[in-house]
Order: sequence, then C-alpha cells, then structure tokens
Amino acid sequence: MRRFHMSSKIILVCTTIVAALVAANANAQEPVWRSGTATVGELKYQDGFARFDYVNPDAPKGGNVSLTAMGTFDTLNSLLAKGEIAAGMASPPANNLVYERLMTPSLDEIASDYGLLAEAIAYPDDFGFVKFRLRPEAKWADGQPVTPEDVIFSFDKTKELDPQKEFYYKHVTKAEKTGEREVTFSFDEKNNRELPKIVGELLIVPKHWWEGKDAKGVQRDISKTTLEIPMGSGPYKIAAMSPGSTIRYELRDDYWGKNLNVNIGQNNFGSYTYSYYADLDVAFEAFRSGNADYWWENSARRWATSYKFPAVADGRIKLEVLDNDYRSSGVLVGFIPNLRREKFRDPRVREALNYAFDFEELKRTIFYNQYDRINSYFFGSELASSGLPQGRELEILNELKDQVPPEVFTTEYKNPVGGDQKRQRDNLRQAIALFKAAGYELKGNRMINSKTGEPFGFEILLNGPTIEIVALPFAQSLKKIGVNVTVRTVDASQFTNRWRSRDFDMIYQGWGQSLNPGNEQAEYWGSASAERDGSQNYAGISDPGIDALIRRVIFAKNRDDLIVTTKALDRVLLAHHFVIPSYTGRYSRIAYSQRLQRPVDLPKYSVGFPDIWWSNSATSQ
Repeated sequence: MRRFHMSSKIILVCTTIVAALVAANANAQEPVWRSGTATVGELKYQDGFARFDYVNPDAPKGGNVSLTAMGTFDTLNSLLAKGEIAAGMASPPANNLVYERLMTPSLDEIASDYGLLAEAIAYPDDFGFVKFRLRPEAKWADGQPVTPEDVIFSFDKTKELDPQKEFYYKHVTKAEKTGEREVTFSFDEKNNRELPKIVGELLIVPKHWWEGKDAKGVQRDISKTTLEIPMGSGPYKIAAMSPGSTIRYELRDDYWGKNLNVNIGQNNFGSYTYSYYADLDVAFEAFRSGNADYWWENSARRWATSYKFPAVADGRIKLEVLDNDYRSSGVLVGFIPNLRREKFRDPRVREALNYAFDFEELKRTIFYNQYDRINSYFFGSELASSGLPQGRELEILNELKDQVPPEVFTTEYKNPVGGDQKRQRDNLRQAIALFKAAGYELKGNRMINSKTGEPFGFEILLNGPTIEIVALPFAQSLKKIGVNVTVRTVDASQFTNRWRSRDFDMIYQGWGQSLNPGNEQAEYWGSASAERDGSQNYAGISDPGIDALIRRVIFAKNRDDLIVTTKALDRVLLAHHFVIPSYTGRYSRIAYSQRLQRPVDLPKYSVGFPDIWWSNSATSQ
C-alpha cells in the first residue's frame, strides 16, 4: 500500500509539473493584443490615443472637392484585377472611399498601422500567425456588422481574383474564424515580420452583399467587372456616376467610424467629384478654369511656364513645393526592356541602351534643371547603394559570390554622362562596342546580329503622351547607331492590358519603394513572379542571386541588417542593367484652389491630400 501511495504522489507531482509547464508554455505563446503594429521602430501612438498629431480636430465637414482623373473607368469592383477601376475605388495602397482595411497607416511614421475595422491585433514573437479582433461597432452601410466571415471572404477572393495579391499573400495559408469577432491568419513560415502588416492592409468587402442579388434580381458575381454601385463600410458612398466620365462620392451621415481616434480630423469633404479626361493638357485647362480644385504637377515645363495666369496672380490658386511624400520612400523609374524577348537577354545590350540615353541634354533643354538622374532601385532613400561594398554588405555579397556579377565588387555603378556633342559621341561609341561584344555589328547604318543578320530594333510602349518628349530623343539617339526604335502611345486601358499580358518590347514604368522593403521585392524581381502575367516584375527578372538576396531582405533580423542587405540587392540589380533609369524630382509640385485648406503642419511623410484637408466652404463641424 505504501509503495502504491508513493507512486501516486510521484504521479500527482509529475502531472502537476507537466500541467504547469504546459500552462506556462501556452501563456508564453499567447500573443499580446495591441492597438497597432510597427515594422520600423516603435509605435508613436500608444493605446487610447485621442487622434493623430497632424490632423485638425476642428476641421469642418462639408463642401465639395472637384478632381481630375485620366483615361476612363469601367468597373467598381475593387478586388478584381480586370478592367479600369474608378478613382476612389482602388485597392491599397491607394485611397478607397467606400471600402476599408483592417488597419490604417499613420502619416508621421515610416511603417506603423493602427486599428480601423479591427480594434486590436496580436501575433507571437516569431510572427507565425496574426489575429485581428474586429470592432463591435463596425457596420456596413445597411447596418449589418462587419464579421469574420466578411474578412475570410475578402481574403479568399483577393487571392483568387488578383494574381499580384495572390503572390503578395502567398505565405498566408488560410484565414479562419477563431472567435465571435476574431480572425486568425496562418503563415507557412516564421520570422517574416512584415506579414502581419500586409494582412492588415487587406481591403474588406461585404460577403452578404456580393453573394446576394442586385435590384433586378440578378445574382452578383465578384469575379466580373461591374458598374453596380457597391455597398461599403467606409465614410463615403457613390452618389452618382456617368460610366467612364464622372463619379461622385458623398460623405455618409451614418458612417460608423466617424468618431474613431484614427478618423478624427479626416474625411472632411462633404463630397468628391472626379471628372475624366483623355488628354492631360485638357485636364490642366479644366483646373486653370476653376473646374478642378487640386493639381499634382508632373511636367517640369508646365510648372516653369504655365502658371502665370490671373488665378495664381490674385491668390485664387496657391502653389507649393513640398517634399513630405518622398521622405519615406525611394523610387526607380525608367525604360524597362522585356527580358522575355531574346534580344534583351544579354546585359551588354541593355547597358548599351543606357549609353544612348542623354539625360543631361534633356535636363538642359526640356526639364528646366528640375530633375536628377536615378542611379538606384531605392533612389532618394538610405537604402540606396553607393561606392564599393564594404563591411557587412561586402560579407553578404561574398557569401553569394558565385551568384552575382563580379563587377559588384570592383566597379561602382554610374550612369553615362552626356550633355554635349563630344560626350554623346563617346557614349555612342561605347554603346557600339557593347553591342559588338554581344554579337552585333553596324552594317549599312543598321545594327544587325552577326550570326543571323537580323536587325536590332524594338518598340517603346507608352501610357499616354507625357513621356513622348523623353522617349523620342532616346529613339533618335539609338537610330544614330543603327537601332530602329518606334514609339507607340496608347490609352491607359490598352497599356494596362499589354503590360499585364507581357505584350511589349519596352515600357516606361517604375516602382515605388518604402523604407521598409520586404515581401514586395519578390513581386518586383523574384523568379517566381517573372513568368506570371500581371506581376510587377515587368522586365521578367529571374536570377538565383537576386532571389537569395530578396529572402535575406525579407528575413533581416534588425534595421541595420535590413539596410545593408537592401543595399547589396540594389547593387546586384544595377549590375544586371535591367532598366535604363530615367529621372525624378524628390518633391511634390502642387497647385490648389483657395477653397481648400490644410493643417499648418503637415505629417512628416505625406502631403495628406485629400484625407486631412478640408473645404473652407464647409459649414458643419
């Protein structure tokens, strides 16, 4: 009996210890609920904050803002990667007036998000999953609550209907309801600290509405384009539209989130009216004549020569140059050859094309000295590479030495410099030499393949006429060395369809970069996205060394490691000459009606238009 009694005690003690260990482990794994998440540094705003610092909490509500849009639109389906979505209905990161996200960004932090539809977010230290707890007060416009089922439906349909988002969320394996107001997203890898943030950017649509019938009794189909006015949870509703021409949004009096801390001082305009134009100059004339209230200027010539009209002189239109929008971003824009075409696969050919691009001449003659030449995939940010690799960056590159171009260790990337006849002649001679090394020769004023005799030529596809003044001189320069180049300008719809289907030789396009690069790098230049139609890997880059560096960027252990790894990635991308970089100005040139008002102190990383601006004709508080 005593022996049995002692064994029972031992069993009881062991059971108690195991139970305690299990409970302790469960507590260790149970993530903490928080009101926001930061992927760079710490959250500026703590739980219970009243509002963002940069808003005017007393901004009046009301008044109309009239805006221009280019091209046309043929759909109001925000999740579908087909058709041309109407202004105000685009998926993140663009502004959407009708639908909302789980989280919303702060404009005075680099990469911080706070609860919008979700009141709280939770994830473990290894970022193996993320939970969102929905706000009980979050409602659709018909009064029904926003539910976990809506979130799951939105996630599943986003991945199904948008190839870019399918790739973006490829490490998010499933979304499931884990509580009355709780949704959990599972990941197939750990320590990817960006995954909670990108899931929080998910646009949420109403499952019951999309699975219901329209006013005519026809079953809705989220897999198709539609011009039926959608129902959302956001601050605005579509009040009227003329397909492809105009669309008007009105502020909802019954918007559930008007008093949320993340919404105080925002959504101030009583209505938005977007008018569409086929020609940018015509759109500008509409602004000049008072038919639009805000203009973001993208032309150096127009900024320098076209603002000497009465409304500017007497103060009815205000002009500003602000760098806020560029403080948290880098950029690469340029002419992108399609590597799926055999003619562009040799990096010496691509480098030769850069030698024919005379930026300095363009800067002198048409840019009014307003722009700088881009020399990095992260231009204008602390992530841009320069000089030769040193320290930890050099160590990273040495670990991949057999997978990266040898010149990354010996030669600093520099664009050719033109600007006068001698320099441009020298540059064109260098271009000819590079073509020759790649197997071409100049015969009878034509650059031909030495083996096949096929002339080298291609088409530059442009989205509208704006870049023609850049593309045409580039084409003329290439013709001097026997390369026949045509420039073709198409409308926005055709341009979108052609780049999505990879039906181009070369396009003028670019990528914006945050200061916190991560999973989107695989979308931009990863091998898995190279052959997928609709990806943002426009060039068709597929390279094992680049893939390895992308993975290192995604799983960087800390900020310092992220910076040096991104610089290494930048350096390798540049060495392959995938893009003929063009130019940029690191500031916004804006013109706006005196009817518009803004906070005196704008957020550090954004001009904040239209979110935190308001109309001085508004009468309600």
